[in-house]
Amino acid sequence: MGLTSNTVLALAILAGVLLFAATVWFWPKLSGRSWRSVLGRIGLLLATQVALFAAIGLAANKSFLFYGSWADLFGQETSIGKVVDHSMSSDDIKVIDKQHLDVPGGAKPPVGGQILKVSITGEKSKITTTGFVWLPPEYFQPQHKEQNFPASVVLTGYPGMAENLVKGLDYPMTAFRQAKTGKMKPMILVMLRPTPGSRDTECVDIPGGPQTETFYGQDLPQAIQNTFRVGKKPENMGFIGNSTGGYCALKIGAHYPQTFGAAAGLSAYYEAADDPTTGDLFHGDEKLKARANVLEAIKAKQPTGTSFLVTSSEKGEPNLAGTKKFIKLVKGPDRVSSIILDSGGHNFNTWRREIPPMLVWMSGRIQA
Repeated sequence: MGLTSNTVLALAILAGVLLFAATVWFWPKLSGRSWRSVLGRIGLLLATQVALFAAIGLAANKSFLFYGSWADLFGQETSIGKVVDHSMSSDDIKVIDKQHLDVPGGAKPPVGGQILKVSITGEKSKITTTGFVWLPPEYFQPQHKEQNFPASVVLTGYPGMAENLVKGLDYPMTAFRQAKTGKMKPMILVMLRPTPGSRDTECVDIPGGPQTETFYGQDLPQAIQNTFRVGKKPENMGFIGNSTGGYCALKIGAHYPQTFGAAAGLSAYYEAADDPTTGDLFHGDEKLKARANVLEAIKAKQPTGTSFLVTSSEKGEPNLAGTKKFIKLVKGPDRVSSIILDSGGHNFNTWRREIPPMLVWMSGRIQA
């Protein structure tokens, strides 16, 4: 039984309930002062607490997919992926595995599209990271073999995994269904983490450290265009993200309008985090710190026609005030749209409500 299976979660909840009932039932019998009674009470309380915490932890992991398997949880997933030589690989992007959607006939790419697990290396930043690429069915159909497709980079939050975007947030399946019903155009999705390693870089070029902004703003678009049938104009590419990924999307969209024609930040914040996970991002460089402030970046941006989408909730999300400030700062011919829910949290359930309309919006802003 997998770490994220419903069966494991149900068993953990059942164990917690049964141990709680056992504690109530046996407590009078263990009320004595003998060492056996004391150990019995300690054992029951400890077992009940462990079961309850396990159930809570499993539920949180199932929602946010921090760990994909038992081996991943216990640090035993150390095997290195084998590089498979496919025709879609390039110098920058190596395909290391292929998956398909669970739809009728989905094993055939012209019917169900294809999800590629890839390794991407940045030419300038020298950063290497893994992620997933969704190629829609139309990409493989003969009648479209000469056609370019719009593409969007999609970033998860920190410390999420790229797999969260495939399984937890269902980006490929959502895009497949939206295109199937004619609500959006077929679109390539390049799904990654917002940081190449364990450190939260906040998509910043850190002095003496990872050049993450360069990777996402320059290297990645070039790699996508060199590998897949994607045009090289701003109207051909978008940037999407949630939480930390949303912050990165808005910031990169503001700083690289010559590359990205649209950017969507779901539950984004507007200033780089500063905590133990980030370390010292700026090393005293005030210009670099100001560059990492999304509100300052959008205020200083020369309007070029870039489209932005921001999301928040009237209740439950801390970014509402910053989102309203961002909306006011966007100057025409740049455009800004928003999704403001009545109630929502900083979680997958909220983002699943926003992703379908966001993809339709993105499809209307970028083109092949």
